[in-house]
Amino acid sequence: MSLFKKPTDKEVMRKTERELKKTQRVVDRDRVKLERDEKKLEMEIKKAAKQGNKQACAVLAKQLVNLRKQKVRLYGASATISSVNAQTKSMVANKATAEAMGRTAKAMGAMNKQMDPQKMMKTMQQFEVESAKMEMKEEMMDDVLDDVLGGSDEEEEQDAIINQVLDEIGIEVAGKLADAPGYKGALPSRASDSQAKDKAIEDQLARLMRE
Repeated sequence: MSLFKKPTDKEVMRKTERELKKTQRVVDRDRVKLERDEKKLEMEIKKAAKQGNKQACAVLAKQLVNLRKQKVRLYGASATISSVNAQTKSMVANKATAEAMGRTAKAMGAMNKQMDPQKMMKTMQQFEVESAKMEMKEEMMDDVLDDVLGGSDEEEEQDAIINQVLDEIGIEVAGKLADAPGYKGALPSRASDSQAKDKAIEDQLARLMRE
């Protein structure tokens, strides 16, 4: 077992950022110093030029050129530090993304192992079969109920039609009987006994057939 704990990515990134910021501060401080020296050399060159000291102007100009080269290098170092800092953050972010994708792939792999396509297809087919059976049974029950309830309604409707026809025939028979010669008696009443009404209807039909 290791005696030293391995630093995390965030800890490494924070440490790197601290080092880069420290280096950046040093570079900025050196650049500011060079800018002051640059202005100082420019003033000395102007002073030597006013005095007509060409040799001094040449030496000072050479120093100014070298100083400006150093300043340019410092600007380049500062840009490099910023680039390294950005790259470090990008690398950490990419690593975190890769790790997240790895965990996701692992979870997906576990789910794929748990999932059996053939078993799922068989289950779905079985569900469809059972659902079809249920629909057929429901239709059969509906048909039976329709037959039971509908048959009762049809019988009632048939009875109503028959009664209506008989009533109409009874009215016609009553009219015929009233006009018939030698007929004596009251018209058949709707409240009379059903047998007597049927007998009167049969007699009237027989009479009509003879006519």
